[in-house]
Amino acid sequence: MAEVATRPDTLVETSMREFSDAHPNLRYVFFGGKGGVGKTVMAAATAVWLGKQGRRTLLASTNPVHSLSGCLNFDVFGKVTSVEGVDNLWGLEIDTKEIIERSKRDIKDKVKWFLKFAEISSKQADEFVEAATMNPAFEESAMFENMVELMFKDEFDAYVFDTAPTANARRLLGMSKVYGLWVNKMLKSREEAQSLRELLSFTKKKEEDPLMEYLVEFRERIGHARELLTDPEKTAFFFVTIPEALPIAVIRRFINWFTDFGIPVGGVIVNQVIRTEETDKIPEFVRNRIAMQEEHLGQIRTDFDGMVRALVPLYDEEIRGIPALEKTAGALLG
Repeated sequence: MAEVATRPDTLVETSMREFSDAHPNLRYVFFGGKGGVGKTVMAAATAVWLGKQGRRTLLASTNPVHSLSGCLNFDVFGKVTSVEGVDNLWGLEIDTKEIIERSKRDIKDKVKWFLKFAEISSKQADEFVEAATMNPAFEESAMFENMVELMFKDEFDAYVFDTAPTANARRLLGMSKVYGLWVNKMLKSREEAQSLRELLSFTKKKEEDPLMEYLVEFRERIGHARELLTDPEKTAFFFVTIPEALPIAVIRRFINWFTDFGIPVGGVIVNQVIRTEETDKIPEFVRNRIAMQEEHLGQIRTDFDGMVRALVPLYDEEIRGIPALEKTAGALLG
């Protein structure tokens, strides 16, 4: 297709490629936005490009409703898998069910530590764990733990995360701050309880406290995770939108939230832009869509001035498989 009437250079001041060149130490790249705007495609295209640059890259989906295997046209569900057709690229759709069950087992052990001196039965502990894990945020908590675990293993040069729709991604990445506040309160309560127990003890012997050890270790892990997630040289979150009112409104609302949490915002990618010059030779329906997009591109210029990194065209076929992703990577990163 031909070029869009609104010239891309009037929207893109610093391109995705220029941003990447200016951040040579960038390792953790996140893509988010409203559902259906093409987050998975943008994440996969970026990962393919990074792999072709010679960087060992892990492309991981933290979205419980996965579409990554379909986008790659290659099964990466449940385990880190080398992607055929691209050197230096591995993919992973996180098995949410397995992660949740593993987290339940871990929590059960920790609850038993906590209830050790209260003489509460294992059955009651099981009931407590089941109640705790029914919390709607538990799934995001488990996914966050798994994401952090991947980052801490430090097995790849670059990590590209295809996140859930923005509201979920907000809570997911915000876990680092929430966890930090929670652990500090738990440590304070545990220290007070331990001190009181020692005062009341006849032996005055200082007992081991597995829960305290876990909380201290957990605080260090969360502190390290927060350090990585808020480092503007290593981490960037890119918002994906299409030229329509609702997805623009969604990311407008959440950009400030990510900034407040200290998560570096890399910029905005505009996907599915209809590109044509000779509008008089195309059907009226398409002309109307172009006019609508032009209006929303103007809104994007106003709302995200200086933040737009790329305008990716609307292709006439589904983006699926490595050749299509390479084509998209060319539009996204040049």
